Amino acid sequence: MTDRKFPIGPFVKQENYSKEELENFIENIEKAPAAYRQLVENLSEEELAKTYRDDSWNVRQIVHHVSDIQYLHYLRLKKALTEPENKDTILIDMNAWAATADSVSAPVEDSLQAFEGITKRYVFLARTLTEEQLSISYYHSARQIWFTQKDALAISNWHIHHHLGHLKWALGKA
Repeated sequence: MTDRKFPIGPFVKQENYSKEELENFIENIEKAPAAYRQLVENLSEEELAKTYRDDSWNVRQIVHHVSDIQYLHYLRLKKALTEPENKDTILIDMNAWAATADSVSAPVEDSLQAFEGITKRYVFLARTLTEEQLSISYYHSARQIWFTQKDALAISNWHIHHHLGHLKWALGKA
């Protein structure tokens, strides 16, 4: 794909997802931290500063971002389960988060560990969801669409692969 913004294409929300698709999403989410670790854990400072296109985040920022968003996805899931009457989602300013000192300078190992830990909790909880819980929805005001928990798992899976593509481009491994 030549569009350096979307290495796997933009996220496309489906009408519904099969049980097998959901299981695949959860398995992919579970395996993601190991794939990220394998790709970035021994990079030099020079490699961590590489970008995948002009005006993009660098490798270090992407790793921190993916860890942050994995936590956000887990938090949204847990909030939807425990506060189903609350139909608004938690939003962040991703570019502002990517510009904070920890995103710009902290070791990627910190985020790799956080990514691994929160993914275990996220996957554990996701595997317990009933059909009724998977149908709980919230409004994503930035995207201006409703998400069920099935959709949330789909976009979480997409997000991981999306940024893995960015990392591979930045590191010349695509």
